[in-house]
Amino acid sequence: MNNQLKVFFILFPLLLSAGFISRNEPLPAFQDEKGNQWVDSVFATLSPDERIAQLFMVAAYSNKDKKHEREIDSLVIKHKIGGLIFFQGGPVRQAVLTNRYQKAAKVPLLISIDGEWGLAMRLDSTTSFPKQMTLGAIQDETLIYEMGKEIARQCKRIGIHVNLAPVADVNNNPLNPVIGYRSFGEDKYNVARKAVMYMKGMQDNGVMANGKHFPGHGDTDSDSHKTLPTIASSKERMDSLELYPFRQMIKEGLGSMMVAHLYIPAYDTTRNTASTLSKKVVTDLLKNEMQFQGLVFTDALNMKGVSKFFAPGIVDVKALLAGNDVLLFAEDVPTAIDSIKKAIARGEISQEEIDQRCKKILKAKQWCGLDKLKPIRTKNLFDELNTPFAGLINRKLVENAMTLLSNRDSLIPLKRLDTLRIACVSLGHDDETTFYRMLHNYAPVDYFGLNKKAKDALCDSVIKWVDGYNLVIIQLDNLTTNPAKDFGLTEKMEYVMNCIIAKKKTIVSVFGSPYVLARLDSIRHAHAVVMNYEGTSLFEDYSAQLIFGGIGAKGRLPVTASEDFKLGQGLSTAPIRLKYTVPEEAGMSSSELSKIDSIALKGMKDKAYPGCQVLVVKEGKVVYQKAFGFHTYENKRPVKLTDLYDLASVTKISASTPALMRLVEEKKVHLDSAMSVYYKELNGTNKEKMTFRQVFTHQSGLPAWIPFWKRTVNKGVYRPGIYSTTPSKEYPYRVAEKLYISRSYPDSIMQRIISCEVDSPGKFVYSDLGYYLLQKIIEAQTGKPLDQYVTENFYRPLGLSYMGYKPRERFNLKQIAPTEYDVAFRKQLVWGDVHDQGAAMLGGVAGHAGLFANANDLAILMQMFLQKGEYGGMRYFDTATVAEFTRCQYCIDNRRAIGFDKPETNSEKTSPVCECVSYLSFGHTGFTGTIAWADPEKQLVYVFLSNRVYPDAEVNKLAKQGIRTKIQEVIYSSVNY
Repeated sequence: MNNQLKVFFILFPLLLSAGFISRNEPLPAFQDEKGNQWVDSVFATLSPDERIAQLFMVAAYSNKDKKHEREIDSLVIKHKIGGLIFFQGGPVRQAVLTNRYQKAAKVPLLISIDGEWGLAMRLDSTTSFPKQMTLGAIQDETLIYEMGKEIARQCKRIGIHVNLAPVADVNNNPLNPVIGYRSFGEDKYNVARKAVMYMKGMQDNGVMANGKHFPGHGDTDSDSHKTLPTIASSKERMDSLELYPFRQMIKEGLGSMMVAHLYIPAYDTTRNTASTLSKKVVTDLLKNEMQFQGLVFTDALNMKGVSKFFAPGIVDVKALLAGNDVLLFAEDVPTAIDSIKKAIARGEISQEEIDQRCKKILKAKQWCGLDKLKPIRTKNLFDELNTPFAGLINRKLVENAMTLLSNRDSLIPLKRLDTLRIACVSLGHDDETTFYRMLHNYAPVDYFGLNKKAKDALCDSVIKWVDGYNLVIIQLDNLTTNPAKDFGLTEKMEYVMNCIIAKKKTIVSVFGSPYVLARLDSIRHAHAVVMNYEGTSLFEDYSAQLIFGGIGAKGRLPVTASEDFKLGQGLSTAPIRLKYTVPEEAGMSSSELSKIDSIALKGMKDKAYPGCQVLVVKEGKVVYQKAFGFHTYENKRPVKLTDLYDLASVTKISASTPALMRLVEEKKVHLDSAMSVYYKELNGTNKEKMTFRQVFTHQSGLPAWIPFWKRTVNKGVYRPGIYSTTPSKEYPYRVAEKLYISRSYPDSIMQRIISCEVDSPGKFVYSDLGYYLLQKIIEAQTGKPLDQYVTENFYRPLGLSYMGYKPRERFNLKQIAPTEYDVAFRKQLVWGDVHDQGAAMLGGVAGHAGLFANANDLAILMQMFLQKGEYGGMRYFDTATVAEFTRCQYCIDNRRAIGFDKPETNSEKTSPVCECVSYLSFGHTGFTGTIAWADPEKQLVYVFLSNRVYPDAEVNKLAKQGIRTKIQEVIYSSVNY
């Protein structure tokens, strides 16, 4: 190096800082630090060798053995290296080692990580944010900033100062084996905007970003980890395309830059010389022409792009001569230091240049807070890294990225679910997937999975199997990121997909690289295509929600995948159904809601019930959905979210009341008309003038109940002619296992109701009897049995897979929670048959009881009421109808609405709900240990299902302990948290 050049390297920074030389680009934040007293004082303590050592950043692991730890100890203590880059391991282990190494260091170590999608790129038990190709699809770039901010928080919590991200490469080569999904895409403007937002999110919060891989690794089909890729582009093309994102980041104050291992003849034709080792790239282009004043990192010096041609020591010297500041992943630090000293002695580089770079690194350390280094706290580290807020950001990113590429006839979101028979075919997995399970939250969906090794006969059987369906949803999954191997796509997967698309209305949901679309000729013929970019469970979850309208489609394709699917392509949709997410998205607290767990578990411990389901919806978002315990106290079958419970009196608002609402809207009945107008058998009786409004607010004078079953038993023995152990034309109605009742007996029940006494009309007395009468009216006015009518008009259109009467006919018995061991009447465990005796004597279908469901289906029905009669793009009731049926009707000593229960306003009376609910709220409870409640003021739905009557209905610990109310109180405290 000539003397003039030496003088330039020494004087340029001084003249620049003094203002004698103008700069167009702003300084990185660490260069703007006021006061360098710490930097100067530390520098003064360093020997020339130690100043050289500050330039090294060595690879460290928290999942290796003691030998590795001792090697790092030696490099820190003996050679006094400047920093560490941590790779694989775990957060607590890394924190412990960081504390150990920092304590041993003379100068605090600059700690970095290669965390492009967060700490999870290298560490287990941490949040994995989406890859950059996924982020490239997002239109709301503030989310990228928020992700950068959260990654910075996590980095700082674990003692990391530099995150080697974002990747600012423009990926304009679909065959790129090393960048691909790590890039924001092929549009330089999109890449630049998102890279800047990611960078700012981190640097605004105290963690240095690192732009990579300068000057652009996107247009190559080889991997610099394995060889030296060539970029054949001209300077003009590089300047207009690849360099653009890096320029934008420099303008915004980028703290550090990583130089790639690339052979770029347009800049340097020196044989086998990577851009990392090229002075023309690092110094002339990056530092001088582009005026970058941040730290310049080499890419890892153990990569074959450089190590294939130059031995340790030589490669380090060449990297310094090129102009790099930080030597990353040096393979042999002692050899490298010795080689650098020899280069100084030969005059190839001066000690002054080393000193300037050392000071630059020290200034970066000061900006990162290493002048005030404190040990990392390991207590609560896992919880403080994996916060609910981190999970919420992750969800928002995934939701905003998913891209609807085609949508013929506006198929998505799916509507008119009662017209659809849906099959889900997974190509890649044979086990049930998260995607399928989420689909099943919205509608009945049948599943068939094929793994990649499925035999031809099985593939053909699936192709034939879908003939029975009018919509097929294909999950294309278990893909890879390797373009050389067709991204993991097999001929069998493509064959099955082609055959299904050729004959069925099909939605294809792709979980992998968008470039795989170019391998799928038939996909353009699918009715809808959803691009999900990654195959994680969260993408599966949200992709299913997108298809049914739990979320809307917002993403845009960040690359051109094929002739049919090009850059920027993407359609928008709006949400129309429940969304499944985390409490924080609805402004609630996960930690507060977790108190429900302890209440539910204590109820089980106290044997108030053997198991239960709890579900909470806030503002149309399912924020809590859990199953606890077992079906019985024998603890043999755990409760699942798909299991069914006997709803008992919740049937009133889930079957009879909506049916009545529909009849009122159709003007087939009138609330203030006498029921006798529609049920002639009441004419001439003491019930002739009872109106619907009176009966279904429970102040008609009807008695509370009639134990119909008792007349069929004499001293514990069934009376002759009433029951049979087998079904027949004469005994068609199932009461319980091997117990069928005479076809004439339901008429006897109705006659007893018609002839029963009426007492104190106008006084509130809760009664089931009006619902027996209502069932007759509904069936007469509609011409259909009650169960058929409500299924066709409400349950199927709403997509309620589990709600319905007579569950034994539709589900495996093991999926139904048993209720009471009825020793007096049925003399057996009631399991899969309605618990209520009167409803059982009607064959399991009644207006007041008989309905079974899981919590999810019941929540959907309640959400429809909460949304004033509209759900899933369909209107079931007029707003005015819902308002009329859910308002308190008389309100003096009677809190009831029509069919619905309401909060008790009289403090001296027992309320079905906690005091925290609004008076606008409505719902119902059930004898078996159930509740469904909706609150329009707070936009809340609460469902609790249990079989508290198992094995004995008389001991009601659930009510005595107020468990349902206590859970509701927690829900409201979480809203106000």
